[in-house]
Amino acid sequence: DGAECGACTVLVDGEPRLACITLAARCAAAHVESIEALADAGRMSRLQKAFHETLGTQCGFCTPGMIMAAEALLRRDARPSEEAIRTALSGNLCRCTGYVKIIESVQAVAEGCHGADAGECHCGEAR
Repeated sequence: DGAECGACTVLVDGEPRLACITLAARCAAAHVESIEALADAGRMSRLQKAFHETLGTQCGFCTPGMIMAAEALLRRDARPSEEAIRTALSGNLCRCTGYVKIIESVQAVAEGCHGADAGECHCGEAR
């Protein structure tokens, strides 16, 4: 069994892949990023901050996979629609929430939280 929850999502050459069913040998020449790769010098990325500040995490089990799937989406489309966010996260299961806060976390980054063209910042941190 495997590939059922999305919690192990990593980015392989920028595309989300499930680590539990990806052969390491197929990634030998690839650039592989896990959740740890998003932090810069121990500081959370904008997406990680958004999940923290908008309460997109509950127990935390699904959080790395959700963030990595969302990261791949935001790299392709900086301003995705709610439908695009839902589609990008559809392979990731959360057993604690109704996904509302998870989607809001991605939307906070997509709306420019901390960006030059930022609207209302959802996390309360100074821009």
